[in-house]
Amino acid sequence: MKIYLVFKNTFLYLKAANFCIMVETYKKWYSPHLSADFELLIFGKSGYPIVLFPTSMGQYYEAKDFKLIDSVQQFIEEGKVKIYCVDSIDKLSWYNINITPADRIRNHIWYDQLLLKELAPIARQETGVEKIITAGCSFGGYHAANFAFRHPWLVSHVFSMSGIFDIRGHLNDFYNDDVYFNNPVDFLPHDQNRELWNMKIALGTSDRDPCKTDNERLSKILTEKGIDHWLDVRENADHDWPIWREMFPEYISQL
Repeated sequence: MKIYLVFKNTFLYLKAANFCIMVETYKKWYSPHLSADFELLIFGKSGYPIVLFPTSMGQYYEAKDFKLIDSVQQFIEEGKVKIYCVDSIDKLSWYNINITPADRIRNHIWYDQLLLKELAPIARQETGVEKIITAGCSFGGYHAANFAFRHPWLVSHVFSMSGIFDIRGHLNDFYNDDVYFNNPVDFLPHDQNRELWNMKIALGTSDRDPCKTDNERLSKILTEKGIDHWLDVRENADHDWPIWREMFPEYISQL
């Protein structure tokens, strides 16, 4: 049994059996980088800050709706992690076929700046933790890895579950420097930022995952650079929420 208490935009879930508390907070603000409102759900009161990206064109409540948050509820209640479930703007960037590829990547860069200059400072201040963790499933795995590798001084861990790491298929053969610096399989081989070697990286995939090849390719790049990581290939599993609900708590348990 759960008891729900509501205080403005904050929800407290009280488990009657042991009185553990999971705090859910809704936030919304006007982003000067997006020139639009930005929304997210935050779960927890303290712990490692995890920025959790939704799947392609997903929204900030997706991880809650598909029970990914439930899979790590214990760690949230214990104060081990505080999870920031962010909205995506994929419909305005990578998946927006009504604008030019150059504008798609430009919109994504504004999103990256929002995460870097608006969200990350909030997460660091609220938790008192110097570096954040990025995580995501499917296209969210791309966002998690791309942001981490672009800003390795800010990210301690990456948990990518069935991610892709070559974005060029969304750009109709268009290529410029903006594409290069947001395409991990392109820029990472040449990146010598020392913080990359301090990062803990989990690349989750499965035998029936269409993104398995992408994960093996990125793993090969990391191996050639001598960057420690975990290529986690699960058997008898699909590109879907059940395996991600198994991966996510296992990765968090190792923090």
